Amino acid sequence: MKTRIKELRARYDMTQDDLARKIGVRRETILFIENGKYIPSLKLAHDIAKVLKITVDELFIFEDD
Repeated sequence: MKTRIKELRARYDMTQDDLARKIGVRRETILFIENGKYIPSLKLAHDIAKVLKITVDELFIFEDD
């Protein structure tokens, strides 16, 4: 699963740390999600999408293996 988090953070001139603080997680959590090493819970995905003003469906790119 890929995400558009990095792209959207850039649009809002937001660092990983900025996003992490807004949703109440550590910066490393954002890093791991962006790198595909961690799949967030639905609640966390919703929180990220809300801050980035996008839907959860638009935030993640699901790939068939």
